[in-house]
Amino acid sequence: QVQLVESGGGLVQAGASLRLACTASRLTFSNYAMGWFRQAPGKEREFVAAVNWSGEFTYYADSVKGRSTISRDNAKNTVYLQMNSLKPEDTAVYYCAADYGGRQLRTADSYDYWGQGTQVTVSS
Repeated sequence: QVQLVESGGGLVQAGASLRLACTASRLTFSNYAMGWFRQAPGKEREFVAAVNWSGEFTYYADSVKGRSTISRDNAKNTVYLQMNSLKPEDTAVYYCAADYGGRQLRTADSYDYWGQGTQVTVSS
């Protein structure tokens, strides 16, 4: 059974940085594009960032562009999300997801597998 396990969330003050990680098992990691999504209380899940299978191409939501960097290490089956200058509105549960097709990476329905999420809370 495919597993995606997120880590690195926590409670931080506004302006701080966090690095989320997501490690995959039981899949051929380099065959999948990877994405990060987030869901705040009472809101729908929204796209944050994605990276293609090789790491060559990255995509970001406007809300995090310039503050976040997605990267991957295929040797470690891990994708990262470095988030800087965090704001209270970044507070959410962050999920990583794997997409075999690698085409509509901003769309949650395109993804095949999901992790359980990690909580990020940014205090003002």
